[in-house]
Formats: sequence, C-alpha cells, structure tokens
Amino acid sequence: MIDPLQRWAEYGEKPDYAGLLTFGGACYTEDPAALEDVDVAIVGAPTDDLVSDRPGTRFAPRAIRAASCPPGPHLEAGIDAFAELKIVDFGDAAVVPADAERSHRAIEATVKQVLAADALPVILGGDHSITEPNVRACAAVHGPIGLVHFDTHTDTGTEVFGVSRSHGTPMYRLVEAGWIDPKRYVQIGLRGYWPGENEFGWQRAKGITSYFMHDVRELGIAVVVDRTLEVVGEGPVFLTVDVDVLDPAYAPGTGTPEPGGMTPGELLPAVRRLAAGLELVGADVVEVIPTSPGSADLTALVADRIVRELLTGLALRKRDERSAS
Repeated sequence: MIDPLQRWAEYGEKPDYAGLLTFGGACYTEDPAALEDVDVAIVGAPTDDLVSDRPGTRFAPRAIRAASCPPGPHLEAGIDAFAELKIVDFGDAAVVPADAERSHRAIEATVKQVLAADALPVILGGDHSITEPNVRACAAVHGPIGLVHFDTHTDTGTEVFGVSRSHGTPMYRLVEAGWIDPKRYVQIGLRGYWPGENEFGWQRAKGITSYFMHDVRELGIAVVVDRTLEVVGEGPVFLTVDVDVLDPAYAPGTGTPEPGGMTPGELLPAVRRLAAGLELVGADVVEVIPTSPGSADLTALVADRIVRELLTGLALRKRDERSAS
C-alpha cells in the first residue's frame, strides 16, 4: 500500500478539502519567474467596490477555489486539462479595499506578469469591472482584441448612478478606448430590463453583435456558438463570463440576478467549444457571491466548472495543434 503522503506528492491524489487552497489543487506560486513554461495561470481579483447592487464578489476567488474538484479527465471530451496543460495558481492581485483605482492597477499589473511569461491568464472575479484591467493588459500585448461576453446585461452603459466606472460600464469604456474591436465583439444571453435604446443604439453603430436569450432558445446554443466563431474569426480574443447569464435557479449567488437565463447544460459546452475554437489570450469569470462553504455553494461550484470547461477547451486546442504539426 502506498503511503498517503507519498500518494499526495506523487499522484496529486488528495481530498479537495485538504491541503493548501488552490484552484483544482494546482501548484501555488507568487513568483513571476516560476511562470516559465506555464500554459495557464489562475489569478484572483477579489474586489467588488464598483457594484451597483449586492456586494460580496470579493469573496468569490477563495470560494471558487474551495469548490474546485481535483484533476481528472473530462468524461465527455476525453481529456484531462491538468495533464495536458501546465497550470498554476498565481494567487490574488494585491487589491486595496475601498480604492477601486488602485485595485484595478494591481489586477492589471498581475495579469501583465502572466502575459510576460507567455502564459494565459484566467481571472477569478470580483465584479465585472475587473474585465477592464484584464482586457487592457491583454490588448497592451496583442493590440485591439475580440471579445466574447456571456451576460444578462451588456455592461455598455456610459454611467451607472452617475458614475462612469462601474461594473455596468467596462465594455463601453474598453470599446471607446480602442482596446476591443467592436466588430469582433459578441454578447450572448441578454435579457431583462437594462440597458435601453441609447446603449443599444451605440452598440449597433459600433457593429457589436448581440444574442438575446430568445435567440439562444430559438436557434439553440450550438448555432449561437457557430455564429460567434464566425463573427470573432481569427486573431486574439478575450472571453468573459458573468455568472448571471445563468438562470438564478442555477446561480443564485450573484448581485443582479435575472430570471429566464441559460442553463449550465447550455453554458458549459459553449465555453468549452469557444475555448477550443478561438485564439484566447485571456478569460475571466465574474459576479459570484458565495453563500456556503466549499462545493455546497452552488454558484461557486458552477463558476469552477465554467473555468474547468475553459481549460478543457484549451487542452483540446493544444492537442489538435500538436497533432497537426
């Protein structure tokens, strides 16, 4: 019989409630030099100072890590992302409570460290305002990038409650600043009662593509993904998933829930296909408000699986590229 400590060390087999809390049990480092030869670095962005409704997403990176399951093969895709990719947990950005500007600078700096090592950053939010520093860091390296955006809201407001920097304004700010190419920007899952004609008029003028929930229902998520791949095309792209794109029955822990959303059975394979089919340079999952510890937290659990599907898609893409070479 193998000693349990030896099994932990050699096989990575340990209960998900034991040991250092990292995403999927990945190795932990805060040293940029340790990112050499790394494929993916998980980064936490625990800040929620720019929310317009319920706070609490600052606790999400820790909760998502706690909800993450040990490595293993994806039963449908037939691949283990943790075996195919070198994945590390790069810890959390050095956010500053009550100072959103300094927190955003810290997030951007941390993401830039990952990119400088030629690794792909996957950021655990945090509220949706963190997409602004995440995308800025990626676009500083790659130039204007495409964006695939799962959300119930467009987040293209010029302001929310008179404030121009908010979790409801990052996409407007990024497009206007030239960091995102609006003709390669696709929104999926929109519904509800915000925003209004001013925002959608601006989006149409910019050439942004929007798929509402009625499109997902009538066309089917597979068709929506096919069309998204066509619109975004070749070139660098960022993927952002606001967990409120899901119906609140599946993700109750979020600040601005909206009934009538997607199911995990629609979202998870869509994320996997997009990660496999696009030239991703970064991704984030945002707006999780945990309410229970570990995998008992339904929203943190589904957020973990969103990241795992993303990693599975990246692993499939890497395997296909290796086979083609």
